[in-house]
Amino acid sequence: MQIYLPPAFTNSPFDFDPATGRLVATAAIIDLPALLISAALTVVLVIGIRRSANFNFFMVVTKLAVVLLIVAVGIFYIDPANWHPFAPYGYGGVSLFGKTVIGHHGAGGEPLGMMAGAAVVFYAYIGFDSVSTHAEEARNPSRDVPVGIIGSLTLCTVLYIAVAAILTGMVPYQQIDIDAPLAKAFSRTGLPWAHALISLGALTGITSVLMVLMLSQPRIMLAMARDGLLPSGFFGAVHPQFRTPWKSTILTGAVVGIMGALLPLRILAELVNIGTLLAFVIVCIAVLIMRRTNPEMPRPFRCPFVPLVPLLGIAFCLLLMFSLPVENWLRLIVWLVVGFAIYFSYGRSHSVLGQTLG
Repeated sequence: MQIYLPPAFTNSPFDFDPATGRLVATAAIIDLPALLISAALTVVLVIGIRRSANFNFFMVVTKLAVVLLIVAVGIFYIDPANWHPFAPYGYGGVSLFGKTVIGHHGAGGEPLGMMAGAAVVFYAYIGFDSVSTHAEEARNPSRDVPVGIIGSLTLCTVLYIAVAAILTGMVPYQQIDIDAPLAKAFSRTGLPWAHALISLGALTGITSVLMVLMLSQPRIMLAMARDGLLPSGFFGAVHPQFRTPWKSTILTGAVVGIMGALLPLRILAELVNIGTLLAFVIVCIAVLIMRRTNPEMPRPFRCPFVPLVPLLGIAFCLLLMFSLPVENWLRLIVWLVVGFAIYFSYGRSHSVLGQTLG
């Protein structure tokens, strides 16, 4: 059974054209599937963490099975000639606020190269840090959280590399269909049966990641509300039956649904990337500061090789941030201004920790 929607309801009303650096109309009205999926996940997350975990487990098993099938079948259709040249756009792609300093740039001034590609695809690694936001719901946080983060990061990195090798080995990079790369790659090699299966895996994969992130955000706001950084009456409200931060979950679902329905994927991915990279830079700096100011604080998991690991984290995150197009820095500045406005107008004067420290 196939469901068809008019093009007006399967895309955002505008898109960003990197060749011209301008927004262009798409003739669409709204991305209805993005809105409906966000609404459905919001309902699941409000109902409770246990039901959400079971639902997510099913999706993870499905997408892992599809990924392993892709690797097992696709390896027989690899043409090594497709890997030459190995890096067609070079190994650079580093820019400083819109000016490319290492590598080449495209017609619209955007950096091109392996580093620029790594900066754009960084969103694939964002979900791993969300494991730490669920520490309260873990049975043994000091063991489960580090094992969950490091284990999932290692496994997924191996699978990402394997799938990328299969895809680029099956299809020359110039001919990859960016809308459905794996499904179209298997179709053109005489395996049309894999198209529906891979599409199912892609859908469950994206949905599971979206659910994890939508699960994490309300809990971050719940922790902030407990400290007084956000109004506790709304963001700290826990449902009496489901025991979930239901108000902030609904707010998160509404924002995600609206942004996903109206904004192009390119802008959303790049905005999420630069914001998360900045957060990682801040976390690495915090590790250095805390080791010096609070060396005796209990640490269930202790970051190894300090200060080397935090310094490398800062350097690589900044390198990826600089590899993003310049318009991402403008969006980040706007985002920071909004955050600072909330903090200085409300959070700073209501923070319990801030008042304790004095």
